[in-house]
Amino acid sequence: MNETTGKSADSSGAVVHPPIAWVLAVGGGLVLDRLYPLPFVPDAVPGVVIGGIVFLAGLALLIWSAMTFGRAGTQIQIDRPTTTIVESGPYRFTRNPIYTGMFLGLIGFSIVFDSLWLLILLVPFYLVIRYGVIAREEAYLERKFGDVYRAYKGRVRRWL
Repeated sequence: MNETTGKSADSSGAVVHPPIAWVLAVGGGLVLDRLYPLPFVPDAVPGVVIGGIVFLAGLALLIWSAMTFGRAGTQIQIDRPTTTIVESGPYRFTRNPIYTGMFLGLIGFSIVFDSLWLLILLVPFYLVIRYGVIAREEAYLERKFGDVYRAYKGRVRRWL
C-alpha cells in the first residue's frame, strides 16, 4: 500500500472506479433531463425497445467480460493486482470490453429515456475512462507484463 495515496503499489492507480463514473454520468444526465429535457428520439422510433436492446447488449458484454476475468483467475477491481493478461472471450476482439459495455449501456439508457443529456455526458465519461483509467491501466500492464502485454496490445485493438 502506498502511504501517500492509499492505493496498492501493484495496481493501475486509476483516478476513479469506472462504475462510479458510470453512475455519475447516468445520474447527472437524468437530473439534467428532468431540469431541461432534450429529447432526440423520433416518435416513430420504438426507443424503449431499441434502447433496451442496446443496454442489454452492453450488459451482456460486461458480464461476459467479468466472467472471462474470473475464469482466468485475475482481478476485475482496478485497485487490485492483475495476475495475468486475459486474451480469451471478448478480450480477443477488444482490450476494453467492460468499458465498451458501459458505453453501450449509457447509449441504451439515452435512447430508452429519450435524453440527449445522457449522450452528451457520454463524452466526459469517455474522457475520464480513456485518460483517467485506461491510460493508467495500460501503463501499469506494460510495467508489470512487458513484452507479453505489448504483443497483446499489438494484436488486439483498444476498441472494436
